[in-house]
Amino acid sequence: MATRPVFISVPSIPNYVEIDDIEFEWFPGFSVKQKQRSIASLHENFKHKYSSLSILEISSKSENELGVALSAFNLTIETKNNKSFTVETAFQSSKVFEHGGPYIDLFGRTSREAKKDPRLKTSGKLIRFQYFNRTWPLEPKTLFYDWLYINALSLNTDLSKLILEYDAFSDIEFNPEKSINCQARSAALYISLHRKDLLNHVLESTDNYINTLVTNREISSREMPAPPEQLDLFS
Repeated sequence: MATRPVFISVPSIPNYVEIDDIEFEWFPGFSVKQKQRSIASLHENFKHKYSSLSILEISSKSENELGVALSAFNLTIETKNNKSFTVETAFQSSKVFEHGGPYIDLFGRTSREAKKDPRLKTSGKLIRFQYFNRTWPLEPKTLFYDWLYINALSLNTDLSKLILEYDAFSDIEFNPEKSINCQARSAALYISLHRKDLLNHVLESTDNYINTLVTNREISSREMPAPPEQLDLFS
């Protein structure tokens, strides 16, 4: 047996996302088929507990084409200069470390190449994110990643409509003991913001986004710098 978090859209709570750790039968192996068997078990047990909710696996291992397209490895950001890169590539290329970064050359790499770049492991401690000319803090921990994801999703018209059919999201590859950011969580946040009629508001500017997302959270002035304005590439 194994346990994985499922991220549920709950617009009424301060963080907008509820996390429930679901126990399920794990099918060992690296093949896509084995991963999909594990996903099926996870979703079956989730439905036993939440029969009225629709769940979607977001990863390259998803049996649903929508779930594959919504993976951060595939979800694409298109700039007004006709440049494109994935959410994963944007995230990795924005990391600033004690001894290097941001490594903006990663914008030209594939998602897998960007994530596996050895400099991300040999440049010391992660200290902030630098996305083009904007600086983002490390706290709250998922603030920057969620912003990247929901902005990218909002610009993909078809995907942003289809995802509204779902209430909860999983990512079979996500291990909370090893990682912080999760595309399934970002998707649940997107749904909550939409259902609470806050999505357009947070997309208008990063000021609106930050003020909305830090509501009811205790963040010191040292952790939260002056909010940056939303970038033109998302307008």
